[in-house]
Amino acid sequence: MAVSRKLSPLIRDSLDEMTSLCRSCVRWELDAVHRGRVEADGGCAEAKASWLSSTLLDWGSCGLVVRIDGAIVGYALYAPPAYLPGLGAYATAPVAPDAVALATLRVEPEFADRGLARMLVQGMAADLLRRGVRAVEAVATTEAPVDDAAHCLVPADFLLAVGFTTVRPHPRTPRMRLDLRSTAAWREDMVEAALDRILGRRRAVGTLHREDPST
Repeated sequence: MAVSRKLSPLIRDSLDEMTSLCRSCVRWELDAVHRGRVEADGGCAEAKASWLSSTLLDWGSCGLVVRIDGAIVGYALYAPPAYLPGLGAYATAPVAPDAVALATLRVEPEFADRGLARMLVQGMAADLLRRGVRAVEAVATTEAPVDDAAHCLVPADFLLAVGFTTVRPHPRTPRMRLDLRSTAAWREDMVEAALDRILGRRRAVGTLHREDPST
């Protein structure tokens, strides 16, 4: 039986379908002091939903979810660094002013090794290129995700594999960059295919099968 894989914009209703770990994580959305207060009050899920609503209204789309047979199995969150004060906690911050920050990218472990993380990166690139963004940067991790903090960081090895380069080295949390307009990995046909997945556009059969960005 064929498996349906689809990218969709991250919206507030998407949060209700995510795992509790992602639904209530505000590591990026709030600074350390504010986050501590919200965590003490048990209001993380509400704070995340409020942040998402505000960012969508102010800046626009700030993430993608990937679905398999209708169920969310992964997501990516990205925004200009001003919207992600939690980045300030890391030694390799700040993100360059011409870049959008990839805050986190996560695929549920049981769906790993299916090309879904790459699919999310390609969808993000398509979205940001369409909006005139020059680059994406991320504070990555070189360590295994043994705790919640590591789960919030994208593995450096994965980012290198999809075209990022290291712009500020660090033994644990290097900052990495993908120049969207000059990187050969984001050829026009790949970006268009990813954008089709986001917008639900139909393409000619011959063009559709020329490039599959999810592999």
